[in-house]
Amino acid sequence: MDDRAYQILFSAFAFVLGATIGSFLNVCIYRLPRDLSVNQPSRSFCPECKQPIPWFRNIPLISWLFLKGRCANCGSKISFRYFGVELLTALLFLAVWKVFPWQMAIAYWVFVSLVIVATFIDFEHFIIPDEITIGGTVAGIVASLIVPALQSADTRLAAVIRSVLAAALGYLTLLFVLEAGKIAFGKKRIRLDGPTPFTWKRHGDDADFVVGPERSLWSEHFARETDRLLLKCDDVNIDGRVHNKVLLEFGYDQLSIEGETFKLDELNDISGTVIELQIPREAMGRGDLKFLACIGAFLGWRSVLFSIFAGSLIGSLVGLTTLLVGKRVWSSKLPFGPYLALGALLWMFFGPAFVDWYLGLLGPR
Repeated sequence: MDDRAYQILFSAFAFVLGATIGSFLNVCIYRLPRDLSVNQPSRSFCPECKQPIPWFRNIPLISWLFLKGRCANCGSKISFRYFGVELLTALLFLAVWKVFPWQMAIAYWVFVSLVIVATFIDFEHFIIPDEITIGGTVAGIVASLIVPALQSADTRLAAVIRSVLAAALGYLTLLFVLEAGKIAFGKKRIRLDGPTPFTWKRHGDDADFVVGPERSLWSEHFARETDRLLLKCDDVNIDGRVHNKVLLEFGYDQLSIEGETFKLDELNDISGTVIELQIPREAMGRGDLKFLACIGAFLGWRSVLFSIFAGSLIGSLVGLTTLLVGKRVWSSKLPFGPYLALGALLWMFFGPAFVDWYLGLLGPR
Protein backbone atom coordinates (compact mmCIF):
# COMPACT_ATOMS: atom_id res chain seq x y z
CA MET A 1 0.00 0.00 0.00
CA ASP A 2 1.51 3.34 -1.02
CA ASP A 3 1.66 6.30 1.36
CA ARG A 4 -1.25 8.17 -0.24
CA ALA A 5 -3.59 5.19 0.05
CA TYR A 6 -2.45 4.70 3.65
CA GLN A 7 -3.24 8.33 4.49
CA ILE A 8 -6.68 8.17 2.86
CA LEU A 9 -7.59 4.88 4.56
CA PHE A 10 -6.57 5.89 8.07
CA SER A 11 -7.97 9.41 7.71
CA ALA A 12 -11.32 7.89 6.79
CA PHE A 13 -11.01 5.53 9.75
CA ALA A 14 -10.30 8.45 12.11
CA PHE A 15 -13.32 10.39 10.83
CA VAL A 16 -15.71 7.43 11.08
CA LEU A 17 -14.37 6.47 14.51
CA GLY A 18 -14.81 10.06 15.68
CA ALA A 19 -18.42 10.16 14.48
CA THR A 20 -19.12 6.86 16.24
CA ILE A 21 -17.49 8.03 19.47
CA GLY A 22 -19.43 11.28 19.10
CA SER A 23 -22.67 9.28 19.17
CA PHE A 24 -21.61 7.81 22.53
CA LEU A 25 -20.57 11.26 23.77
CA ASN A 26 -24.14 12.42 23.11
CA VAL A 27 -25.28 9.68 25.48
CA CYS A 28 -22.86 10.96 28.12
CA ILE A 29 -23.92 14.58 27.61
CA TYR A 30 -27.59 13.68 28.10
CA ARG A 31 -27.28 11.12 30.89
CA LEU A 32 -24.41 12.19 33.18
CA PRO A 33 -25.97 15.44 34.48
CA ARG A 34 -29.24 13.57 35.06
CA ASP A 35 -27.50 10.86 37.11
CA LEU A 36 -28.44 8.21 34.56
CA SER A 37 -26.23 5.25 33.71
CA VAL A 38 -24.40 5.53 30.41
CA ASN A 39 -24.60 1.73 30.11
CA GLN A 40 -28.24 1.02 30.98
CA PRO A 41 -30.30 1.09 28.92
CA SER A 42 -27.66 0.06 26.42
CA ARG A 43 -29.54 1.52 23.46
CA SER A 44 -30.15 5.20 22.90
CA PHE A 45 -33.71 6.45 23.29
CA CYS A 46 -35.77 9.43 22.22
CA PRO A 47 -35.64 12.18 24.89
CA GLU A 48 -39.40 12.78 24.44
CA CYS A 49 -41.15 9.41 24.02
CA LYS A 50 -38.30 7.33 25.56
CA GLN A 51 -38.67 4.76 22.78
CA PRO A 52 -35.40 2.84 22.18
CA ILE A 53 -33.79 3.69 18.86
CA PRO A 54 -32.87 0.66 16.68
CA TRP A 55 -29.35 0.51 15.34
CA PHE A 56 -30.36 1.22 11.74
CA ARG A 57 -31.86 4.54 12.87
CA ASN A 58 -28.86 5.41 15.00
CA ILE A 59 -26.10 5.60 12.39
CA PRO A 60 -23.84 8.58 13.24
CA LEU A 61 -24.43 11.68 11.10
CA ILE A 62 -26.50 9.84 8.50
CA SER A 63 -29.56 9.02 10.62
CA TRP A 64 -30.09 12.59 11.83
CA LEU A 65 -29.93 13.89 8.27
CA PHE A 66 -32.13 11.12 6.85
CA LEU A 67 -34.79 11.61 9.54
CA LYS A 68 -34.54 15.41 9.19
CA GLY A 69 -33.81 15.81 12.88
CA ARG A 70 -36.97 14.09 14.09
CA CYS A 71 -37.80 10.96 16.07
CA ALA A 72 -39.06 8.22 13.77
CA ASN A 73 -41.49 7.03 16.47
CA CYS A 74 -43.16 10.18 17.82
CA GLY A 75 -42.01 12.85 15.38
CA SER A 76 -40.50 15.05 18.11
CA LYS A 77 -37.65 17.30 17.09
CA ILE A 78 -34.17 15.94 17.88
CA SER A 79 -31.77 18.73 18.76
CA PHE A 80 -29.13 19.70 16.21
CA ARG A 81 -26.64 19.22 19.04
CA TYR A 82 -26.67 15.46 18.43
CA PHE A 83 -25.55 15.89 14.83
CA GLY A 84 -23.17 18.70 15.81
CA VAL A 85 -21.39 16.66 18.47
CA GLU A 86 -20.92 13.74 16.09
CA LEU A 87 -19.54 16.01 13.35
CA LEU A 88 -17.31 17.97 15.73
CA THR A 89 -15.88 14.78 17.23
CA ALA A 90 -15.26 13.33 13.77
CA LEU A 91 -13.44 16.48 12.59
CA LEU A 92 -11.33 16.72 15.75
CA PHE A 93 -10.39 13.03 15.58
CA LEU A 94 -9.34 13.54 11.96
CA ALA A 95 -7.34 16.68 12.81
CA VAL A 96 -5.58 14.94 15.71
CA TRP A 97 -4.68 12.00 13.47
CA LYS A 98 -3.27 14.33 10.83
CA VAL A 99 -1.13 16.37 13.24
CA PHE A 100 0.25 13.95 15.84
CA PRO A 101 2.07 10.61 15.87
CA TRP A 102 -0.31 7.70 16.35
CA GLN A 103 0.62 7.05 20.00
CA MET A 104 -0.12 10.66 20.94
CA ALA A 105 -3.16 10.74 18.68
CA ILE A 106 -4.85 7.92 20.60
CA ALA A 107 -4.26 9.72 23.91
CA TYR A 108 -5.53 12.99 22.45
CA TRP A 109 -8.64 11.25 21.14
CA VAL A 110 -9.46 10.44 24.75
CA PHE A 111 -8.75 14.02 25.78
CA VAL A 112 -10.86 15.49 22.97
CA SER A 113 -13.76 13.26 24.00
CA LEU A 114 -13.55 14.50 27.60
CA VAL A 115 -13.38 18.12 26.43
CA ILE A 116 -16.47 17.78 24.23
CA VAL A 117 -18.57 16.19 26.97
CA ALA A 118 -17.45 18.79 29.53
CA THR A 119 -18.18 21.67 27.16
CA PHE A 120 -21.73 20.72 26.23
CA ILE A 121 -22.75 19.71 29.75
CA ASP A 122 -21.37 22.95 31.18
CA PHE A 123 -23.15 25.05 28.58
CA GLU A 124 -26.49 23.43 29.39
CA HIS A 125 -26.27 22.61 33.11
CA PHE A 126 -23.40 24.78 34.44
CA ILE A 127 -21.67 21.73 35.91
CA ILE A 128 -18.85 19.43 34.88
CA PRO A 129 -19.35 15.93 36.34
CA ASP A 130 -16.58 14.30 38.38
CA GLU A 131 -16.60 11.40 35.94
CA ILE A 132 -15.12 13.83 33.41
CA THR A 133 -12.87 15.95 35.65
CA ILE A 134 -11.48 13.49 38.20
CA GLY A 135 -11.72 10.57 35.79
CA GLY A 136 -10.05 12.69 33.12
CA THR A 137 -7.20 13.65 35.45
CA VAL A 138 -6.52 9.99 36.22
CA ALA A 139 -6.73 9.19 32.50
CA GLY A 140 -4.23 11.97 31.74
CA ILE A 141 -1.73 10.64 34.27
CA VAL A 142 -2.10 7.08 32.94
CA ALA A 143 -1.76 8.33 29.35
CA SER A 144 1.42 10.20 30.28
CA LEU A 145 2.80 6.99 31.80
CA ILE A 146 2.10 5.08 28.58
CA VAL A 147 3.10 7.90 26.20
CA PRO A 148 5.81 10.08 27.86
CA ALA A 149 5.90 12.33 24.79
CA LEU A 150 2.66 13.90 26.03
CA GLN A 151 4.75 15.64 28.69
CA SER A 152 7.85 16.06 26.48
CA ALA A 153 9.63 13.65 28.81
CA ASP A 154 12.29 11.03 28.10
CA THR A 155 11.20 8.57 30.80
CA ARG A 156 7.87 7.32 32.07
CA LEU A 157 8.63 8.39 35.62
CA ALA A 158 9.43 11.93 34.55
CA ALA A 159 6.25 12.06 32.49
CA VAL A 160 4.07 10.93 35.40
CA ILE A 161 5.69 13.45 37.75
CA ARG A 162 5.16 16.26 35.25
CA SER A 163 1.57 15.19 34.67
CA VAL A 164 0.78 15.11 38.40
CA LEU A 165 2.47 18.47 39.02
CA ALA A 166 0.65 20.07 36.07
CA ALA A 167 -2.67 18.75 37.37
CA ALA A 168 -1.90 20.15 40.82
CA LEU A 169 -0.89 23.48 39.30
CA GLY A 170 -4.17 23.69 37.41
CA TYR A 171 -6.30 22.94 40.46
CA LEU A 172 -4.41 25.15 42.90
CA THR A 173 -4.16 28.11 40.53
CA LEU A 174 -7.90 28.26 39.98
CA LEU A 175 -8.51 27.58 43.68
CA PHE A 176 -6.54 30.73 44.46
CA VAL A 177 -8.53 32.66 41.84
CA LEU A 178 -11.79 31.28 43.25
CA GLU A 179 -11.03 32.28 46.84
CA ALA A 180 -9.60 35.67 45.89
CA GLY A 181 -12.62 36.33 43.69
CA LYS A 182 -14.96 35.43 46.54
CA ILE A 183 -13.26 37.96 48.81
CA ALA A 184 -13.24 40.72 46.21
CA PHE A 185 -16.46 40.10 44.28
CA GLY A 186 -18.43 37.60 46.36
CA LYS A 187 -21.48 39.84 46.75
CA LYS A 188 -23.47 41.60 44.08
CA ARG A 189 -25.94 44.34 44.99
CA ILE A 190 -28.77 45.03 42.56
CA ARG A 191 -30.90 48.14 42.86
CA LEU A 192 -34.07 47.53 40.89
CA ASP A 193 -35.78 50.21 38.81
CA GLY A 194 -38.72 50.23 41.21
CA PRO A 195 -40.72 47.99 43.54
CA THR A 196 -40.67 44.56 41.89
CA PRO A 197 -42.76 41.49 42.77
CA PHE A 198 -40.89 38.36 43.84
CA THR A 199 -41.87 34.83 44.80
CA TRP A 200 -40.15 31.88 46.46
CA LYS A 201 -42.02 28.60 45.99
CA ARG A 202 -40.98 25.16 47.11
CA HIS A 203 -40.28 22.76 44.27
CA GLY A 204 -39.38 19.32 45.61
CA ASP A 205 -36.00 19.54 47.30
CA ASP A 206 -35.39 22.93 45.68
CA ALA A 207 -37.41 26.10 45.13
CA ASP A 208 -38.32 28.44 42.28
CA PHE A 209 -37.07 31.98 42.89
CA VAL A 210 -38.63 34.66 40.69
CA VAL A 211 -37.88 38.39 40.73
CA GLY A 212 -39.88 40.26 38.11
CA PRO A 213 -39.30 38.50 34.78
CA GLU A 214 -36.21 36.61 35.98
CA ARG A 215 -36.58 33.02 37.12
CA SER A 216 -33.97 30.78 38.72
CA LEU A 217 -33.60 27.77 40.98
CA TRP A 218 -32.88 28.58 44.60
CA SER A 219 -29.90 26.21 44.73
CA GLU A 220 -28.18 28.12 41.93
CA HIS A 221 -27.47 31.03 44.29
CA PHE A 222 -25.70 29.07 47.03
CA ALA A 223 -22.30 27.45 46.63
CA ARG A 224 -21.24 27.63 50.30
CA GLU A 225 -22.92 27.26 53.67
CA THR A 226 -21.83 30.81 54.56
CA ASP A 227 -23.52 32.40 51.52
CA ARG A 228 -26.32 34.86 52.24
CA LEU A 229 -28.94 36.39 49.95
CA LEU A 230 -30.56 39.64 51.10
CA LEU A 231 -33.86 41.14 49.99
CA LYS A 232 -34.87 44.66 50.99
CA CYS A 233 -38.66 44.52 50.78
CA ASP A 234 -41.55 46.96 50.89
CA ASP A 235 -43.77 44.07 51.94
CA VAL A 236 -43.55 40.30 52.21
CA ASN A 237 -46.00 37.47 52.87
CA ILE A 238 -44.50 34.37 54.52
CA ASP A 239 -47.06 31.56 54.52
CA GLY A 240 -49.79 34.05 55.36
CA ARG A 241 -47.83 36.29 57.74
CA VAL A 242 -47.40 39.83 56.39
CA HIS A 243 -44.40 42.08 57.15
CA ASN A 244 -43.73 45.62 55.90
CA LYS A 245 -40.45 47.46 55.26
CA VAL A 246 -38.20 44.55 56.23
CA LEU A 247 -34.88 43.02 55.29
CA LEU A 248 -34.94 39.30 54.54
CA GLU A 249 -31.68 37.41 55.10
CA PHE A 250 -31.64 34.02 53.45
CA GLY A 251 -29.25 31.15 53.89
CA TYR A 252 -29.74 28.15 51.66
CA ASP A 253 -31.99 26.43 54.23
CA GLN A 254 -33.17 29.23 56.51
CA LEU A 255 -34.66 32.72 56.60
CA SER A 256 -34.05 35.43 59.20
CA ILE A 257 -36.46 38.37 59.55
CA GLU A 258 -36.81 40.86 62.40
CA GLY A 259 -35.03 38.59 64.84
CA GLU A 260 -36.99 35.47 63.88
CA THR A 261 -35.48 32.50 62.06
CA PHE A 262 -37.51 30.15 59.89
CA LYS A 263 -36.42 26.81 58.45
CA LEU A 264 -37.12 26.91 54.73
CA ASP A 265 -38.02 23.21 54.89
CA GLU A 266 -41.09 24.29 56.89
CA LEU A 267 -42.18 27.00 54.43
CA ASN A 268 -43.96 26.59 51.11
CA ASP A 269 -44.51 30.09 49.76
CA ILE A 270 -42.89 33.50 50.19
CA SER A 271 -43.95 36.48 48.11
CA GLY A 272 -43.81 40.24 48.21
CA THR A 273 -42.28 43.35 46.70
CA VAL A 274 -38.52 43.90 46.63
CA ILE A 275 -36.66 47.12 45.89
CA GLU A 276 -33.07 45.93 46.32
CA LEU A 277 -31.31 42.59 46.63
CA GLN A 278 -27.83 41.31 47.30
CA ILE A 279 -26.88 37.92 45.88
CA PRO A 280 -23.83 35.75 46.62
CA ARG A 281 -21.69 34.80 43.67
CA GLU A 282 -18.59 32.80 42.79
CA ALA A 283 -15.84 33.54 40.31
CA MET A 284 -16.38 30.02 38.94
CA GLY A 285 -17.57 26.56 39.92
CA ARG A 286 -15.32 23.99 41.55
CA GLY A 287 -15.78 21.74 38.55
CA ASP A 288 -13.64 24.21 36.61
CA LEU A 289 -10.77 23.63 39.05
CA LYS A 290 -10.88 19.88 38.51
CA PHE A 291 -11.32 20.34 34.77
CA LEU A 292 -8.14 22.42 34.57
CA ALA A 293 -6.37 19.68 36.51
CA CYS A 294 -7.50 17.26 33.78
CA ILE A 295 -6.13 19.61 31.11
CA GLY A 296 -2.78 19.83 32.90
CA ALA A 297 -2.59 16.05 33.33
CA PHE A 298 -2.85 15.57 29.57
CA LEU A 299 -1.11 18.63 28.16
CA GLY A 300 1.40 19.80 30.79
CA TRP A 301 1.93 22.89 32.92
CA ARG A 302 2.23 25.38 30.06
CA SER A 303 -1.23 24.39 28.83
CA VAL A 304 -2.61 25.28 32.27
CA LEU A 305 -1.35 28.85 32.07
CA PHE A 306 -2.36 29.24 28.44
CA SER A 307 -5.86 27.82 29.01
CA ILE A 308 -6.46 30.25 31.88
CA PHE A 309 -5.28 33.18 29.78
CA ALA A 310 -7.12 32.21 26.61
CA GLY A 311 -10.25 31.05 28.44
CA SER A 312 -10.46 34.26 30.47
CA LEU A 313 -9.94 36.40 27.38
CA ILE A 314 -12.52 34.58 25.26
CA GLY A 315 -15.02 34.32 28.13
CA SER A 316 -14.67 38.03 28.88
CA LEU A 317 -15.25 38.96 25.25
CA VAL A 318 -18.34 36.74 25.08
CA GLY A 319 -19.69 38.11 28.37
CA LEU A 320 -19.07 41.70 27.34
CA THR A 321 -20.72 41.13 23.98
CA THR A 322 -23.86 39.62 25.53
CA LEU A 323 -24.07 42.54 27.95
CA LEU A 324 -23.72 45.10 25.15
CA VAL A 325 -26.43 43.50 23.03
CA GLY A 326 -28.70 43.17 26.06
CA LYS A 327 -28.84 39.37 26.17
CA ARG A 328 -27.74 38.99 29.81
CA VAL A 329 -29.54 39.92 33.01
CA TRP A 330 -28.41 40.05 36.62
CA SER A 331 -29.30 36.44 37.38
CA SER A 332 -27.61 34.91 34.33
CA LYS A 333 -24.47 32.81 34.56
CA LEU A 334 -21.57 32.32 32.18
CA PRO A 335 -19.90 28.89 32.17
CA PHE A 336 -16.09 28.98 32.25
CA GLY A 337 -15.41 25.34 31.35
CA PRO A 338 -16.10 25.69 27.61
CA TYR A 339 -13.59 28.53 27.34
CA LEU A 340 -10.96 26.56 29.25
CA ALA A 341 -11.67 23.72 26.82
CA LEU A 342 -11.20 25.99 23.81
CA GLY A 343 -7.95 27.31 25.26
CA ALA A 344 -6.75 23.74 25.82
CA LEU A 345 -7.54 22.73 22.23
CA LEU A 346 -5.78 25.81 20.89
CA TRP A 347 -2.73 24.88 22.95
CA MET A 348 -2.84 21.25 21.86
CA PHE A 349 -2.78 22.17 18.17
CA PHE A 350 -0.88 25.48 18.16
CA GLY A 351 1.02 25.67 21.46
CA PRO A 352 4.56 25.45 20.03
CA ALA A 353 3.73 27.99 17.32
CA PHE A 354 2.33 30.35 19.95
CA VAL A 355 5.48 30.01 22.08
CA ASP A 356 7.72 30.71 19.08
CA TRP A 357 5.63 33.74 18.15
CA TYR A 358 5.71 35.11 21.70
CA LEU A 359 9.43 34.56 22.11
CA GLY A 360 9.92 36.32 18.78
CA LEU A 361 8.17 39.37 20.19
CA LEU A 362 10.53 39.39 23.16
CA GLY A 363 13.69 38.80 21.10
CA PRO A 364 15.99 41.43 19.61
CA ARG A 365 14.73 43.36 16.62
